[in-house]
Amino acid sequence: MMTTVKTPLLLGVTEEECAAMETCFGVYQQCFDADDVLYDFGDGRNLVGVLTSGSANVERIDESGGRTILEHLEVGSVFGEMLMFERANDDSITVVCARPCCVSFIPATALMKRCENACAHHTRVVENMFRLVTDKATSLSERVEVLSRRSIREKLLRYFTLQAAKRHSDSFELPFSLSALADYISTDRSAMMRELKKMREEELVAVNGRIVTIQHRI
Repeated sequence: MMTTVKTPLLLGVTEEECAAMETCFGVYQQCFDADDVLYDFGDGRNLVGVLTSGSANVERIDESGGRTILEHLEVGSVFGEMLMFERANDDSITVVCARPCCVSFIPATALMKRCENACAHHTRVVENMFRLVTDKATSLSERVEVLSRRSIREKLLRYFTLQAAKRHSDSFELPFSLSALADYISTDRSAMMRELKKMREEELVAVNGRIVTIQHRI
């Protein structure tokens, strides 16, 4: 359960406090196989999920069937209706397992309701939730910055630069496959791979599996 996972939702909360909250909040855990839809934002459930094992992607399918990866989730990542921004009515947004994973689900109403015992750790969790909303807004802003670039090369270079800055290194591991990266930057996969090949030949970047190294900054 959540007591064994490091997550920003529980920052400042002890294992004992977390265990007590799991009972109080009605937390339950479910496990899924790769490619399973573990959460659908349109099914009416108002839940907050904490990924306790594996990895997943938040995906959007538009009315024409186009797939876009909105966010990659690793162990400790938090997702849910409370953390989503406005979406088009015709878009389907789901969380899909990239690898087999387990999730602890928290009813959002239990999380945000007034605590009858005025527990300090309950207040900390609510404060952490608001901080997560702010972080999501920052992440969205970064994605808009990538997608606003005109060419595939500009999108890739901007995305790689942002990843390198987060890891304080010109060499870093992509959070998902190159195929998924094409979906993330809303680009045709074949076209992206051709552009990436050119960038490698020009020694702008080196790519070894998921490891990317920026060799020359423009």
